[in-house]
Amino acid sequence: MNAVTTLHDDRLFPSDPTIRAIARRLYGAVRNLPIVSPHGHTEARWFAENQPFPNPTSLFIVPDHYVFRMLYSQGIAMEELGVGQAEMNADEARRIWIRFAESYFLFRGTPTRMWLDFAFQELFGLNERLCAANAGAYYDTISAKLASPAFRPRALYDQFNIEVLATTNSPLDPLTYHQAIRDSGWKARILPTFRPDAVVDPDFDGFRQNVQRLGEMHGEDCAAWPGYLRALRNARQRFQQLGCTATDHGHPTASTADLDPTAAAALFARVIAGHADAGEHELFRAQMLTEMARMSLEDGLVMQIHPGSRRNHNRQVFTRFGRDVGADIPMPTEYVHALQPLLERFGNEASLTIILFTLDESTYSRELAPLAGHYPCLRLGPPWWFYDSPEGMMRFRELTTETAGFYNTVGFNDDTRAFLSIPARHDVARRVDCAFLARLVAEHQLDEDEAVEVAHALAYELARKAYRL
Repeated sequence: MNAVTTLHDDRLFPSDPTIRAIARRLYGAVRNLPIVSPHGHTEARWFAENQPFPNPTSLFIVPDHYVFRMLYSQGIAMEELGVGQAEMNADEARRIWIRFAESYFLFRGTPTRMWLDFAFQELFGLNERLCAANAGAYYDTISAKLASPAFRPRALYDQFNIEVLATTNSPLDPLTYHQAIRDSGWKARILPTFRPDAVVDPDFDGFRQNVQRLGEMHGEDCAAWPGYLRALRNARQRFQQLGCTATDHGHPTASTADLDPTAAAALFARVIAGHADAGEHELFRAQMLTEMARMSLEDGLVMQIHPGSRRNHNRQVFTRFGRDVGADIPMPTEYVHALQPLLERFGNEASLTIILFTLDESTYSRELAPLAGHYPCLRLGPPWWFYDSPEGMMRFRELTTETAGFYNTVGFNDDTRAFLSIPARHDVARRVDCAFLARLVAEHQLDEDEAVEVAHALAYELARKAYRL
């Protein structure tokens, strides 16, 4: 008989009984708040078409790099997991699921295990620990439910109590599915987010062709600097017409620059002609962060900066499967000097919001918290990617709160492609924040009524305010 894995009501709460009791009360005040998901990578197509998810494998394994990254690290080939396949038949999908179940023990101690167990139990009523012996029963139970109307994407959106869900989109995206959602009359808020990397990063595959396409889509001559900037402004406006409130920038570093218009135009000319070297590519990305901040000051879009990932580190995997398949690695990231040119120009603008993320935890107390604790335009994004875990979230609160406080942070965002993990991820964040606040109450640093207010802000209000939702 396989072990029952019913999720414990006190998971992630402190073991000390006094602090645990406080955490329970705080969590009880926020556990059922609506979910605000202002940054993620789910697909608008799911909600526009509202078709059943095809099978458990396509839902849980293929789109989730947290899952297949771990399996690949243990020698399971990407092809054996369905990654990169346009379609898979029923036998293939079931075979991949069984392989996943056989390897489920690999996820012990990881947040992925907690997210998956939450979905299995809360959505599908499965509380036996997944393993080879019950893989078929799991697959059949999940498949049957996915075929029912209650598990269509729109029904799940409502069931999850999601108030708003943001996708992430290239400036070249025609946003057809977002328009289709609006035209359908469905009242849910599925909003695009403007991610311009494809047309502002000279190292992005097809950069020059992308810039040309940007100009064609928006009626501007992108061979020249003024036309290029106008095309970007036009694209941002197109996104805003469908509810966009934020931009997102995944640069290798946090470097910014503030060149005069003549120098910026000359740099752009070298870049677009293909004559710029690696240093000039980095300078151009740095200048474009400042240009994006300028545009955000004009049009009100919140600006997110996600630096510090060495993208596509495994070149063989990238060549065979493309971007975003789990081979991105964190790097040390410097912020104080890197952001100074942008902050010299716009740092004191209270009407501008720039949310900073990091994959370098060493910067929390040394750089990020002091910066956000001073500049009116800066806010701290939650632990991202490799650190969106219980321990990572707790370290973030411990290292930033004393300097930046709670209200220079922006609550939580799930940053996920795995739609069914969204409620699990938000539940983990709420539990960790309540655990942190409970300790402050127990140590008489906060009164409990204050902690309730802070817990509510972290779970709901700060994200709505920061992302202008």
